[in-house]
Amino acid sequence: MNHMSEHDKKVIERYIEEEHMMILLFAQWCINHRIDPHELYHKAYPDQPNNKLLDDMIQHTVPRAESDEISKQLVVAALQAFGNDNLAFEVEQYKINDQPD
Repeated sequence: MNHMSEHDKKVIERYIEEEHMMILLFAQWCINHRIDPHELYHKAYPDQPNNKLLDDMIQHTVPRAESDEISKQLVVAALQAFGNDNLAFEVEQYKINDQPD
């Protein structure tokens, strides 16, 4: 039988919350720079199907004009912290063309 302690359950819950925040951060950064999050994700992971969690987190993004600035370095660091090195690489390589709305 698999019995987890309350501490273990909280650690897992915290990891899941942080993972969701990392994905939301990535999605919002993409929106802010007029990048399709799915397109960039598939460039990093071409053999993976659509990411359901990415779909869910995109629903929580705000329009570009309402978002705070998110630095590329922050997104890269967050992605790398969760082992998404391929996606971090793609974000880092992306040439940002900021144009006013």
